[in-house]
Amino acid sequence: MGTLTRRILFTLSLLLAVDLAVVLTVAALLTPWLAPLRAALARVLPVGSAIAWWVAVVAPSLLAFVWAQLRYTRRQTLAAVDASVVGPEAYPALHDRVQRLCQQADMSVPTLAVAESSVPNSFAVGTFGSATVVVSEGLLSTLDGAALDAVLAHELMHVKNRDATVMTLASFLPALTNGEYGPLDDLLPGFPGRRVVVGVVGLAVAAVLSVRFVDAPVGSLEFALAVSFLFAATVGLGGVLLGVFTAPVVVLARSLSRAREFAADRSAARLTGNPSALVEALERLDDGAAATPERDKRRAYDGVRGLCFLPHGFERSPPDETFHVETRSHPPTDERIARLRRVEIEL
Repeated sequence: MGTLTRRILFTLSLLLAVDLAVVLTVAALLTPWLAPLRAALARVLPVGSAIAWWVAVVAPSLLAFVWAQLRYTRRQTLAAVDASVVGPEAYPALHDRVQRLCQQADMSVPTLAVAESSVPNSFAVGTFGSATVVVSEGLLSTLDGAALDAVLAHELMHVKNRDATVMTLASFLPALTNGEYGPLDDLLPGFPGRRVVVGVVGLAVAAVLSVRFVDAPVGSLEFALAVSFLFAATVGLGGVLLGVFTAPVVVLARSLSRAREFAADRSAARLTGNPSALVEALERLDDGAAATPERDKRRAYDGVRGLCFLPHGFERSPPDETFHVETRSHPPTDERIARLRRVEIEL
């Protein structure tokens, strides 16, 4: 576990470094328009211009960016699998199981959610202060007894190890690159021309802020062309850099994924004292993964598959041909079972 903890901390530090690079890049791209703000901060704060910029803008922006990633990713992931938070009244047996396991693991009880899917699976998402364990209706109807306890223990170990939080954070940039997350969908839900509207508003704001540094009469054709070029170049370069920043995030997440699954399996087996129960769950769920599609896979959050107990996610449909960046790499089920057999011998 010490090795996993070091790997999680190393991955988290590098993810935060990537986030810092994103914030600095955005600040650099917006420099022509933000120059008045930077000058005003230098006049107000009794420090140098660069320090004032860091203290008043960059550092708060980094914290807000990380916080927004975790909150937004959690919400979008739950929405993508049609998961709803459930209380003890709706699922008393499930809550009793999780509470008992949490007491054994000496950890606080996370939020529980149930996904409306007949595909048996589960996953955990987390922020720095809380976590949510999601199980499907299919899982609750397929497993019971020790096998269900073993899967729940596996997800709880992701929460306790904090790798659920790190993987949730690592999901954000690749999901933006894939087009799986759409902040504009939340900004203008159900509006067909939302991208055009946001683009026009952004261009108008850029035009107002460009008056001070574009050397052309306001309202002239030269002014309009200059503002349009600057706006298009900023947006285009930002999109390219988003792809560049996504690459190390994908590498970091994939390097952590296999280790975290093995560690969660081992910890769950030790927590329950019954490795064979987790083996039974893996065998039963993996055997039932190859079935006919339930709905168009493109409607679901593709990245959630890597967070799940088994990598088929909550959809049984085969992989499509659309472009996506896969951030997780699950270990083969037979390798997980072989390692659990060794844990069983140790116990």
